[in-house]
Amino acid sequence: MTETSGTAVLESPGDELGRGRPALDLLIWDAPNIDMTLSTVIGARPTAASRPRFDAIAAWFVDGAGDPGAPDAPEVEACVFANIPPVVGSLQRWVEALRGFGFAVFARPKSQPDDDIDQAMLDHIEVRAHSHRLRRLVVFSGDGRNFAEPLEELARSGTQVVVVAFSEVAGYAISSDLLEFIDIEDVPGAFAAPLDRVRLDALPPDGAWLRPTRSLRDFVSSWTARRNP
Repeated sequence: MTETSGTAVLESPGDELGRGRPALDLLIWDAPNIDMTLSTVIGARPTAASRPRFDAIAAWFVDGAGDPGAPDAPEVEACVFANIPPVVGSLQRWVEALRGFGFAVFARPKSQPDDDIDQAMLDHIEVRAHSHRLRRLVVFSGDGRNFAEPLEELARSGTQVVVVAFSEVAGYAISSDLLEFIDIEDVPGAFAAPLDRVRLDALPPDGAWLRPTRSLRDFVSSWTARRNP
């Protein structure tokens, strides 16, 4: 990994160095970011019915790796990175379910509000870029601040880099000439039912009404309270 303008940049081995290494398709899931952005796009706290289905996502990712019996078939690896709060609650069942679906889980305690796991994700990508010939990298995250430059650097080196997130919050990937972008709701079966959102990149020809996510009176009440403590 090198540093460019203070940002970590991942290096992928060139063809000569990577030729003897096994090919790998790698999926990285940024759990804090996806959970936060899901809340943003639906305007509510996600429920079990509105959360992504990891079984369908696993099937989509593996299908994209091609025929496992082909001579050049890549290995596949999927990793979820999560911050674990002091009160675990139902997260234990969630983590065990992920492991049962074939996902590795990197779990780190969240002791401070600003604790994050972005560097752990970048470190793991770097490890795999050197231990394998990283053929395809699929990153589920709308965090362009930390991921845009490293992912574009990998794309320049020959890795197919796909960002999967919500179009409302993934401008860094949508506008990039090097990264492929897929809206997470376009992954087949990713959600049990359509999310309560209207995508600006897929508006109906006649337009659409976007309902408020908060009562006008509630907003004005809180706004007034902030101005007059």
